[in-house]
Amino acid sequence: PEIETDVLIIGGGGAGATAALTLEGSDLSVHLATKLRLGDSNTVMAEGGIQSALGVDDSPRRHFADAMVGGHGENDPDLLRILCEQGPESIRWLSQLGCLFDQNEDGRFSLRGGGGTSVPRVLACRDYTGLEIMRVLKDAVRLTGTQILEEHVAMELVDNGKGRVTGAILLDRNSGKTVCVSARAVILATGGSGQIRLQGFPTSNHVGATGDGLVLAYRQGCRLIHLDSYQYHPSGACYPEALAGQLVTEAIRSIGAQVVNAEGIHFIDQMAYRDVLAGAIIKETLEGRGVETPHGRTGIWLDTPMVDLKKGSGSLARQFPGLIHRFERYNIDPARKPILIY
Repeated sequence: PEIETDVLIIGGGGAGATAALTLEGSDLSVHLATKLRLGDSNTVMAEGGIQSALGVDDSPRRHFADAMVGGHGENDPDLLRILCEQGPESIRWLSQLGCLFDQNEDGRFSLRGGGGTSVPRVLACRDYTGLEIMRVLKDAVRLTGTQILEEHVAMELVDNGKGRVTGAILLDRNSGKTVCVSARAVILATGGSGQIRLQGFPTSNHVGATGDGLVLAYRQGCRLIHLDSYQYHPSGACYPEALAGQLVTEAIRSIGAQVVNAEGIHFIDQMAYRDVLAGAIIKETLEGRGVETPHGRTGIWLDTPMVDLKKGSGSLARQFPGLIHRFERYNIDPARKPILIY
């Protein structure tokens, strides 16, 4: 092999970077391979926030209950318990690394509601939360002893012939050469697969989210589970065409923007669970109550001007500068005109 290491991490997003930081100080040699650049991932695409039970009237148990209802009871309870119980500690860890979550005047974390939350639980960095999280993780990893292999695509996992993975074959995209890595342990942190665009839906996923890790694992005989459990986000831009599929964060709905059909009817609680809201939006469009765009797409209105009416003039621009910036390039001001979503 060209490279020998104790741990090979495949994937350079939030999970891969966190794995590298967790291994720092372990006296193990660590290599991190990513097919794009470090940080190019779905993590940076997250806008609205991250949930953790930090409120005075909240608890990991309450978070667990909300999530279990949202998953229709099909959640893995052991994994969900870890997520809910370790959430507060993880947020504090990110803050110590330098992540600038929004705060109230008293210095406490600012919390707002999310889809299906029974209490305010969502922390955010304006409307670029994932980008801020990835910024601090990427900077922290570069300060560790982790050897970073950017532009290295994982082509195949290798094994010892007895069912134990012992490394991977990578393709260096810059040189066009293959690199064989021998590792005592391999961590797959390769992200999702939204770019497969199931059923023809557009996606807000990063361009690198092509399900590579699922294929690598399957070819090693791993059993893949929950393949039917793709999340359909209820609010992606529908117009203009150049923005089709780009995320319109749930956080905008949490502070007052309402979903309205072509008849002007507010047809569902905009803070319903995501699958319920997405299903309701699809139903409205299929039954002829949607708004058709010049390019043949059909969506419903998100009444974004309602935010300033409820929260005061300038609130939308203050809390969601990224949204304003994206739409103003097409002469659309979401503070004055509703936007089409699907």
